[in-house]
Amino acid sequence: MNLPNKLTLLRVILVPFFVFFMLTDIVPFSPVIALVIFILASVTDALDGHIARSRNLVTTFGKFLDPLADKVLVISALICLNSIGVIGAVPVIIIVAREFMVSGLRLVTANEGVVVAAGIWGKLKTAFTMVAEVAIMLGLCFGFEGQAADIANIVYQILIWVATVLTVISGGVYLKGYWKYIDASK
Repeated sequence: MNLPNKLTLLRVILVPFFVFFMLTDIVPFSPVIALVIFILASVTDALDGHIARSRNLVTTFGKFLDPLADKVLVISALICLNSIGVIGAVPVIIIVAREFMVSGLRLVTANEGVVVAAGIWGKLKTAFTMVAEVAIMLGLCFGFEGQAADIANIVYQILIWVATVLTVISGGVYLKGYWKYIDASK
């Protein structure tokens, strides 16, 4: 297994640890630990792709696992943030639905021998969503109170809804680009 694939696998392995620290309050500084784990996992996303392309180490395994690892990390964070009441269910549902749609699209096109590569909108959506999640978790580490908490909450909602809009645009771009592979008559 090459280094990019090991980094991708590390991202998947880090998810349960992130979730544990995100949702527990029995460990001192658990929100900070969760944030550090999430940032580390997010950095592996940038590193694995860069290393794979620059060293010509792109593999079928990497093409399969990298987008899956991204989805598991991002969706886990969204669900955790929703379960602790920081973000609403609607943006989470929209983002998860888009992820299912694109994954399904990848399965359909794979039958035709076509790989749906991550486009610029998909990369932008993933990067912004990860940055938004980091910003929200960073705010949680500060434990704002009173008016500062109200302002932080507004910022959290703006960030997650921008991520949701980017998600919808990205999903639409993928759907439009690969629509010919979806034939309702078959």
